[in-house]
Amino acid sequence: MRLLVVHCHPDPQSFGAAVRDRVLAGASRAGHEVDLMDLHAEGFDPVMSCEERRGYHTPVENERPVAAHIARLRAAEGLIFVYPTWWYGQPAMLKGWLDRVFVPGVAFEMPLPGQPIRGGLKNIRLVGAISTLGSPWWWWTFAMRAPGRRILLTGVRAICNPRARTFWLALHGMDSATDAQRTRFLDRVEARVAKLS
Repeated sequence: MRLLVVHCHPDPQSFGAAVRDRVLAGASRAGHEVDLMDLHAEGFDPVMSCEERRGYHTPVENERPVAAHIARLRAAEGLIFVYPTWWYGQPAMLKGWLDRVFVPGVAFEMPLPGQPIRGGLKNIRLVGAISTLGSPWWWWTFAMRAPGRRILLTGVRAICNPRARTFWLALHGMDSATDAQRTRFLDRVEARVAKLS
């Protein structure tokens, strides 16, 4: 499978970078072709300009500012997001990537009145997300209702292939996790990705 791994963390020596590396190791073990998109390392600009917003609904024109990213998205069969959860959602850079790259005519078609959104990413057969969170599992799940997870595994998945599979891996209580807990999580990440088919 051709996997687009979208990594978002500003610190190249972070635990998030270790998670990314274990995703790549698992994908390699399984024989997947990987395109690593490291948003910070690539200097992606998450800010949508006024001109870009005005052209947002115009097919082809809306692709020009992020054409290289759209080409990589269209070439993928699976999407794996690797990022820290900050304030219950994706970091600003990753949210900006979704805002700017998942445009009408590419990721979806604008719905007609009273109809559901029509997905445009039929090439995507897998959506996975791997994140670290400071909050405990019970708070994230019951009080906050897992907003970051829902954005990717419900929202993004809805515009992908109708048979697209999903997975979510999370390390809660990241700020107080022991070395042993972190190591177990890294092992779990690599094993999960290595099982992808």
